Amino acid sequence: MTQAELLALADQVLLKNNKPAPMVLQRAAGCEIWDAAGVRYLDMTAGIAVCGLGHAHPEFAKRVQAQIATLTQTSNLFYNDQQILAAKAIVDHSFADRVFFCNSGAEANEGALKLARRYQSVVAGEPQRTTIISTVGSFHGRTFATVAITGQPKYREGFGPLVEPIVHLPYGDLDAATRALEGRSACGIIVEPIQAEGGIIVAPPGYLAGLRKLCDETGTILIFDEVQTGIGRTGKWFGYEHDGVAPDVMTLAKGLGGGVPVGAVAMSEKAAAGLSQVAGGAVPHATTFGGNALACAAVNAVFDIMESEKLLTRVNENGAYLGDKLAGLATKFPGHVLEARGRGLLRGVAVSGTPAQITARAREKGLLLSIAGANVIRFAPPYIVERAQLDEAVTILEGVLAEGAGK
Repeated sequence: MTQAELLALADQVLLKNNKPAPMVLQRAAGCEIWDAAGVRYLDMTAGIAVCGLGHAHPEFAKRVQAQIATLTQTSNLFYNDQQILAAKAIVDHSFADRVFFCNSGAEANEGALKLARRYQSVVAGEPQRTTIISTVGSFHGRTFATVAITGQPKYREGFGPLVEPIVHLPYGDLDAATRALEGRSACGIIVEPIQAEGGIIVAPPGYLAGLRKLCDETGTILIFDEVQTGIGRTGKWFGYEHDGVAPDVMTLAKGLGGGVPVGAVAMSEKAAAGLSQVAGGAVPHATTFGGNALACAAVNAVFDIMESEKLLTRVNENGAYLGDKLAGLATKFPGHVLEARGRGLLRGVAVSGTPAQITARAREKGLLLSIAGANVIRFAPPYIVERAQLDEAVTILEGVLAEGAGK
């Protein structure tokens, strides 16, 4: 089918819940992707910070193909070798002692919220502690619970009543967190080390450490949503490492599977009691597909390839290079490009105009970008990106800005 025919078919059969760009992507390699009409694009989105190894990485493809020809799904009634090894990889690279696998970031956050509630009720003996604290500007998913904790009202409109009680605090405000936690009504607090969907907002110095101290003092479960910042995106394995603190619980997805859907809840031994089965009781949390052999083989391939190809070093070096390039745009287009933000290869520029117009014009010139928050053009390229490709991307964006697009 031609691209036009595919687009017409999509208009007939797909739910019109969003407006994808008028193109049908069909094949890719590295940081390049082609549509059904054969047009080549430079991909600075990586599937929204998912494909850290790039598209069609040969070794990754080989590992996943071998697994699908061997064993794909066993359910949670049985162990499989890839699941156990993938859990060990996360434990070996993080603060965590135990791991629960699921299928997405929203599912991981749901699991973390259930853990926090049940920990207070079953382990701490304080069932009255049910309040979940989140932050303004956050994004945690699209399920009922994760929409409820997401600190952007537009995502909650039309879906009430939602999960309660929820309190949204200003991101980075330790005084507000102190006041919210002092009554010991909260079961847990969930924050992102960088508010990615909120506009690439990096946690201010001391904020995460301050939350750690408050949670220790009040017995509150501290959850870091690392769905977008985890697995090397910021230049370290996990975003929390930049601040020298560890949460009780961490949620992962996106880059964890290199493009294969998978999520995980990683937790300390103490916090794990919140989802551990009590003798004679019902299974507190489970999922049919979570931890399937195919997804976990992808996880293992991601960890192995990132280490063998020293991709964290590349993320740090090329991330700094990209950051300098984007800062240069802010100098060149004062008043239009307001600020360059980010860490590692999670970067963005805040613009004063209309980001949708800017990304659309960039797409016409062969560059795929995404939008974060109300006014931020986001760069989240694969970790294998070359500097020449970063130069190409920034040059295209510079040309779009010079045309006045988005003003």
